[in-house]
Parts: sequence; C-alpha cells; structure tokens
Amino acid sequence: MASASGEEEENAAELKIGEEFLKAKCLMNAEVALILEKKYDQLQQASEDASSQVSQVFERSLQYVTRFSRYKNPDAVKQVRDVLSRNALSEFELCVIGNLCPDTAEEAKAMVPSLKHKGRGLDDEKIDKMLNDLAVIRKFE
Repeated sequence: MASASGEEEENAAELKIGEEFLKAKCLMNAEVALILEKKYDQLQQASEDASSQVSQVFERSLQYVTRFSRYKNPDAVKQVRDVLSRNALSEFELCVIGNLCPDTAEEAKAMVPSLKHKGRGLDDEKIDKMLNDLAVIRKFE
C-alpha cells in the first residue's frame, strides 16, 4: 500500500520493513548475550572493579538478553542460526523465530505472518521440521 508521498508503508507481516532492515544482519537475543558476556569478561580482566567500567545501560542490556535467551551454549546458538539459515528465512524472520521458539507451524505463522506467503518453499511440513530441529537443540542445551 502506498502513502500519499508514493512511499510504501512498512509492514512486518509482509516483510516490508524498509530497505536498510532487509539488508541488515539481525542478531537473536542469545547472540547478543554472547557478545555482551564476552565484553563484560574483557572488562573484568582489565580492571579489578569491573562494575566501575560497566554502564548501567550495558548491565541492563546484558541482563535482558540473558533472561530472554532461549539458548545459553555458544554451540547451540550457532546450531540454531544454521538450522534457521538453511530455510531461506529473512534475517528478521530468523531472529523472531529464534527468539520466540514457536512449537508449531501455525504458531510460527501467527508470530511471523510473512511465512504464510506461497512460493517460498516453506510449507507447514518444512516449518514443523525446522521447529522440531530447534526443539532438539533446546532439549540438549
């Protein structure tokens, strides 16, 4: 749908999220947690009092992504990205599914409506297989 200025409106359900977002690399919460934990460890090693080196925003960001990360093990995080990347998902779709961990194809399509579009090669059977692969990774975490 075009606005009066001729620009398309953004709509995540249809993957109309803006050119800059379509090209951007998205990170799942678990990936951000790994990055922030590594940075926190580096700050701890560099200073006796790591808390003096860490801003409140950094600390709260780390707490948030740690709390909402479904995967803690770095190998599991890599496996999740590999499984999702094999299924021709956009970065946005990959991160939503990786963060929210739906159990069924129906649930995944409710969370990420762009999965419903025909012609992508993602039928319910393929989506369920992908979600089952993620469940196995979570189970052995």
